[in-house]
Amino acid sequence: MENPFKFGTVVNGKYFTDRKKEQLFLTQILNSPNHAILISPRRFGKSSLVAQTLGESHRESISINMQAITSMDNLAETILKRALAKHPLQKIGHYLANFRIVPTVSVNQISGQPEFSFHAGTDHQIMLEDAFSVLEQLGKKERIIVIFDEFQEILKINPSLDRILRSIMQEQQNINYILMGSQEDMMKNIFLRKKSPFYHFGTLIHLDRIPRSDFKNYLTERLDEICPRASAEELSDEILQFTTCHPYYTQQLAFQVWYQMQSGTAAKQAVSEAIEQIVIMHDFDYSRLWDAMNLTNKAVLIKLAMLQTDFEIASVNQPTSTVFSSLKRLIHSGIVIKDKHYELDDPFFCLWIQQHFL
Repeated sequence: MENPFKFGTVVNGKYFTDRKKEQLFLTQILNSPNHAILISPRRFGKSSLVAQTLGESHRESISINMQAITSMDNLAETILKRALAKHPLQKIGHYLANFRIVPTVSVNQISGQPEFSFHAGTDHQIMLEDAFSVLEQLGKKERIIVIFDEFQEILKINPSLDRILRSIMQEQQNINYILMGSQEDMMKNIFLRKKSPFYHFGTLIHLDRIPRSDFKNYLTERLDEICPRASAEELSDEILQFTTCHPYYTQQLAFQVWYQMQSGTAAKQAVSEAIEQIVIMHDFDYSRLWDAMNLTNKAVLIKLAMLQTDFEIASVNQPTSTVFSSLKRLIHSGIVIKDKHYELDDPFFCLWIQQHFL
């Protein structure tokens, strides 16, 4: 039998976990002239939700990860490259003829695909306006969906990029934007601060953990293919107890539990042995991550692993400002998340810390 659980890549189709409420809301936004702002910690399933929704909509879409963008020139070049991937050069070339600043078109010798570049000193606003105009033209027959992942990175690329993008995007009529981000404080600063150019630009969707009852049904329906229903329900409860319904780590643990049971492990030991195997598999990665941390970060993580939901800033024997700075760095790197409280994102890393330092 094929393992019914998938993690580490975009999850859609039969692997997609029930998010009917969020998917319906996102669909309604995209069926209007409005835009969606999607915020959640990393690995909570933003990309999977969008992929599932777009797959069912059958509409044209273009996606850009802002973490891969290095400059405003690079953003304009990437937009044109993504457009070219959807349409032949002849069609894109027609739009390029109307550019105020025409880019250089070359062929990548490795991929054989055309690439675009702008000359140094090009007016950034004009360059971006022309590039975004291609997207607007492509959406004339039916609105195109444009996804910017890790959108908060615009603040690092150029201090004026938020103002330039808003001035361009607010004039467009043929595009639905989905602006996603994992840095909650930065995303809220962009979309909820009154003085921000993007203040109230779209409808905000905060993606939380999948409700336990929904996740249990999802797990049980798949696990009962390999064991009796009662055992499948018990396994589901054990898995969710450990992962606290974190979408990524729940899929990872369920995948390993399935593998353990296919290998002959009894249901009663399947979850504990699966957890142990995952921690062992990642021991080198966790050790390397730990060795690269400073002493304050280590102290904070040890306290988090020890106290978990009862963690308080004062429990770390460091100045409050130092602990806050450490938490900020750890959240930015995705090691710590703050939902209702501060906690380690990865429950297996949490267990690794407990095993080594408590």
